[in-house]
Amino acid sequence: MDKNTFTGLFLIMIIMGASFFFMKPNDADLKKERIKAHADSVKRGDIQKPAISAAKFADSAKALANKPVDSAILKSPFGAATVGAEKFITLENKELIVKLSTRGGKVYSVELKNFKTFDKKPLILFEGDHNHFGLNFTAGNNSINTDKLYFTPSANGLQVTGKDSGSVTMRLSYSPTQYIDYIYSLKGEGYKVGFTIKPTGLDQVLASTSTVNINWATNLRKQEKDMEQERRYSTISYNTTDSQNDYLSAGKDEQKDITDKKIQWVSFKAHFFSSVLIADKGFDKSNLAISTDVTDTSDIKQMNANLVLARNADGSFPMLFYFGPDRFSTLQDQGYGLEKQVDLGWGPLKYINRFATLPIFNILKKFNWNYGIIILALTIILKLVLSPLTYKSYLSMAKMRILKPEMDEIKAKVGEDNATLLQQEYLKLYKKAGVNPLGGCLPMLIQMPIVIAFFRFFPSLFELRGQGFLWMHDLSTYDSILTFPNIPFIGNHLSLMCLLMTISTLIYTYFNNQISGATGQMKYIGYITPVIFLGALNGYPAGLNYYYFLANMMTFLQQYIIRLMVDDKKIHAQIQENKKKPEVKKKTGGFQARMEEMMRQKQQLPAAQKKK
Repeated sequence: MDKNTFTGLFLIMIIMGASFFFMKPNDADLKKERIKAHADSVKRGDIQKPAISAAKFADSAKALANKPVDSAILKSPFGAATVGAEKFITLENKELIVKLSTRGGKVYSVELKNFKTFDKKPLILFEGDHNHFGLNFTAGNNSINTDKLYFTPSANGLQVTGKDSGSVTMRLSYSPTQYIDYIYSLKGEGYKVGFTIKPTGLDQVLASTSTVNINWATNLRKQEKDMEQERRYSTISYNTTDSQNDYLSAGKDEQKDITDKKIQWVSFKAHFFSSVLIADKGFDKSNLAISTDVTDTSDIKQMNANLVLARNADGSFPMLFYFGPDRFSTLQDQGYGLEKQVDLGWGPLKYINRFATLPIFNILKKFNWNYGIIILALTIILKLVLSPLTYKSYLSMAKMRILKPEMDEIKAKVGEDNATLLQQEYLKLYKKAGVNPLGGCLPMLIQMPIVIAFFRFFPSLFELRGQGFLWMHDLSTYDSILTFPNIPFIGNHLSLMCLLMTISTLIYTYFNNQISGATGQMKYIGYITPVIFLGALNGYPAGLNYYYFLANMMTFLQQYIIRLMVDDKKIHAQIQENKKKPEVKKKTGGFQARMEEMMRQKQQLPAAQKKK
């Protein structure tokens, strides 16, 4: 590999490594964006303003409950529902414990029975006064928000098993014959909760009943070991009725209006779990907002969705909740394209992971091996598939190494001052010897998308959550062997697997220099990149660093085997034989032809013009 090729590859690696680290938002930027997002007003229209902050909302509600009731309030629309005592009704099946509150008639909390937090506590997606779900409408010239009103339940609780199903109705009464029902239904198994809003006898009371404005807001609770990593992958994801998926920024506070398309579902997505609201016919208009309080150590992010939903033909507003894991297969089984919220990368990376990596991983998973062994098997399969490219790359670098003495002679003869002429002479030598100078780097560039695709695959892989291997207690987060005060570029800990990955990359660089024959600055410059990756990947999952470590080990083994197969003397003899053959003019490829023509034109320029 010549100097220019090596430099180009090195710069690519430097840019990749630096982007992983420097593009991460810092705490100060996050805080500024959060303040800005809360300060900005939402565009007015059919959609109401976002809910006020959760804490203020809770405080005002408590004050209202404790305040003496004015008779005028009782006579106002739904006035009687402004007073009451909060009670809880529990819905339970094999997977979920859903707690409903009579205050607002909403889902107050959700516990996933088959999962625990990183510290083995019950896994509760959201709970408490920071969770809001209410209808916003006008009745009798009064602005009504049902989140503040008291509903009456039809049952004290509901527990279903197996194929059984049941429902609970929360009723907000205007009069004995006029009311709004929230109907919750639950099957004996699964993560879905049916939810239908059904107004009865309110056509003359409500200003408009053709649509309903929904405000849904909650704070996502911390579930994982590393809050920074959890925030990195938590966002609001949504899917339109024409199957287009999008999401808000996970790295900064953001607010977005969607008025040109209908949204079929909106997801408050944490790293490994999500709460999704689904409407078959879609929400007509939507306003979504996400913010982060970097000083909060219990909640990872604040989510807010204002949604406009059209009523069904029978006058109801049918919807579904999904409360469950972000496991690709589980989400796929729910329908509605919920699996799209799993981040498998952008552009071609997504297709590599979706249609190649994931199917192979699912096949290996059927053997019921430890996930550390599955990653090992996945790495071996990948290396076997790419072995022809690895062989071609090694062979090309060996040829370039053998040509190195002759290239040095040309360099001494031409001099370094005339770079254009030097490159022309190099090209002549390559052509006579039958060597492609890009043969060593092109296979590496072809493999690069796969390496980057895995960078997105492993952090999003739910199956690694809580799975241990060797000393790594959880492959979905970093394996810290040493903690210390926060250090720029490194963080507050040192990951052992990341350290091993870095050491193996340094060793790989050493042996690669031996193969390519790199000398001088080129011999040492490659050692900088692994150090950059140490800082960039130190906070990433151990499973990802474990894969990169295994990939390096497999490359060592491949190169050792190839080295036994390749005879430098035979390569040298073949090159000399090629040089003796009479030059046959071949039709040069477009790119190579343009390169040679450009060099010839540059060589013909006056010396003064070359210096410009």
